[in-house]
Amino acid sequence: MGGYVNKVILIGNLGANPELKYLPSGQAVCEMRLATNETFTDKQGQRQERTEWHRIVVWGKTAENCAKYLEKGRQVYVEGRLQTRSWDDKEGNKRYTTEIVAQNVTFLGGGGGSGEGRGAPRRGGEEPTPPPPDFGTPGPSSDDDVPF
Repeated sequence: MGGYVNKVILIGNLGANPELKYLPSGQAVCEMRLATNETFTDKQGQRQERTEWHRIVVWGKTAENCAKYLEKGRQVYVEGRLQTRSWDDKEGNKRYTTEIVAQNVTFLGGGGGSGEGRGAPRRGGEEPTPPPPDFGTPGPSSDDDVPF
């Protein structure tokens, strides 16, 4: 078998408003945090729900559309690929993060807030803009402050 597949498909809700940044080259990059929920019955017959958090990175025009039209609580469909990056923190320790680099983002359902001008387009854009190998040193991220 000569081919490989690295594909992620998620439907979930944004746990925070998207964060749009521009690289020195002018390239737009948007970071989003997506929550997916799994419901199951445990051994005692009790219904349980587990939330998994995903870091989503979107590039180019799609990134700009996501930042413009999406907000915390909004349901989205994301297609992309897994990517793991590493960097050295301030103390010189090697840190890693795994994220989904989105090629397609489709806006679903209603928003979680009442942002003005949000919700117009249904798709975040079609062009899969290939990201550069690394877009800077990511800072520490606290998942503790994003309850959903």
